[in-house]
Amino acid sequence: MTRRTDRKRWLQTFVAGLHAGRTTLGPWSGNPVPKAWTHVTKVDPEGSKRLPLLYPLYLQFTDAVSVGGSSDVTAANSEETFELLDVVATPAFHEPSEARHVTDQTRKSAAFLAVPEVLNGDSDALVGTLGEAVEYLRDEMIPELLREKLPWPLRGRLVDPMTDFLTTMLLSQAVFEAYIIQNPDSAAARRGGVTEDDLLSPEQARQRAMAADRHLGSELVYLEYSGTYGGEEAEAILDQIADRMTQSRLWYGGGIDSREKAERMLQAGADTVVVGDVFHEVADEEATVCVRAREEFDEGAPRRAIREWIGEEVDVETSAAARYLRTIPAVDAPVATAERHLADTVQCYLALQRSDSQTLANVLGAQTRTELDDALAANVDVSQYLSAITPQRDDGQVSVPLTHVSVFE
Repeated sequence: MTRRTDRKRWLQTFVAGLHAGRTTLGPWSGNPVPKAWTHVTKVDPEGSKRLPLLYPLYLQFTDAVSVGGSSDVTAANSEETFELLDVVATPAFHEPSEARHVTDQTRKSAAFLAVPEVLNGDSDALVGTLGEAVEYLRDEMIPELLREKLPWPLRGRLVDPMTDFLTTMLLSQAVFEAYIIQNPDSAAARRGGVTEDDLLSPEQARQRAMAADRHLGSELVYLEYSGTYGGEEAEAILDQIADRMTQSRLWYGGGIDSREKAERMLQAGADTVVVGDVFHEVADEEATVCVRAREEFDEGAPRRAIREWIGEEVDVETSAAARYLRTIPAVDAPVATAERHLADTVQCYLALQRSDSQTLANVLGAQTRTELDDALAANVDVSQYLSAITPQRDDGQVSVPLTHVSVFE
């Protein structure tokens, strides 16, 4: 062995040691997923999963939004969902269940791309799906994009080398999510090939999480119960994993619909809880409330009368709006906030019957306008947002696909 080879190996070992130190010894971290995130809202692009009419008011409290789902998701409805979220200040990232859900538009809108890899599923869920994604990027999406963007004389020479470079770059910027799926009856389990025999004990889950953290370099380890609450079993798994992570964030998802459930998972060791179903239930609930309110009030009903009616006709304490807000520890008064947002929604819905965004602006109280302004992206003001959700409006600077919003068919 030559002296030059010795020096080269020493340098490689030294660099690897520096990288290990950076990821295991503070204060540096190469993980792009903020440690400060404790609450993520999952928004499903599926057509039947709607968003509340004033969805920015609800999403202002969550740390981030995850876009993705396991059933009836397409590239088109993924793009439409990001169009809705582009007007919101809260960052949104893309968690596609298929490579073809990723488009140039979703890539531009997403804070980052989260690539799922299932630790307790079949081999396709860990390697095969990723291989399909790389092939799709390398052979279809990126070459097509380059042919659109590059001047015609340069296409022949640059498409192939730039495709390889951009494929590698896009994957290097992606966040990898190492899933441990513990609900074999879920759509996520079916997609990942997880059966009853694949469920893990706390000790087995800890070992696979450590492999994901230290060998695979996964930015996220995600304990997923997908629609059911993990309870004591999930707490035991989180407790086993939490202090073994060197750079991976530890997330929990499944059945979170109350403050107690959210806090139990956080106290057990999760960095973040992911909430999905109950957010979409807010939209279903308010659509029903708005139809009932229209039978009771005309378009110009005073706010006080609407608040009184909601207090009498809607059990706000157990409403989906209050349950969603309770999952966010930072919300101090979830029931009062839910009642106010429901009243705002009914007022806006009644005003929308005139298809007049100016009327919408006039019915909102000062507190709501201030909250809405804070919840919107820096390049979108309240008037623009209200115009965007007004049917038959003149073309403005922003628009949203209204078929994804609760009160529109």
